[in-house]
Amino acid sequence: MIEYARNILGFKEAQHAEYDPYASSLFISQLACSLAGREMQLNFVPESQVNVIYDSLSAKERYYCNFGVNPDCIPLLKQGPMIISGSDAEGEVRVIEYPNHPFFIGTLFVPQERSTPEQPHPLITAFLAAVVSYSV
Repeated sequence: MIEYARNILGFKEAQHAEYDPYASSLFISQLACSLAGREMQLNFVPESQVNVIYDSLSAKERYYCNFGVNPDCIPLLKQGPMIISGSDAEGEVRVIEYPNHPFFIGTLFVPQERSTPEQPHPLITAFLAAVVSYSV
């Protein structure tokens, strides 16, 4: 998100509150309420890449974070090509995608948390499939 803000949107001073809490342009800020250890329902944008990968418009995922997309920056983020493709029940950003890329998906949750060798997480499987098809 920081690199996107800096290099695509032109906000060279974009920062993350964990590393520079007093920066003038915080694209990632501390969440009002920690999500560490919480499981939350996600809603996906119809026909987004995550919607297709999950074959569903919703999913439950587990979080381990104290930082997220700064709500003040959402209108700025929407000015570029990146899309917000998943949000929680309160409408907070939880999944982003860069369109027309084989696999550029960012999540605030931890996909590997519920992934096992017997049942890999759908995002992990989709990532591996994109790598294989891209390298062929």
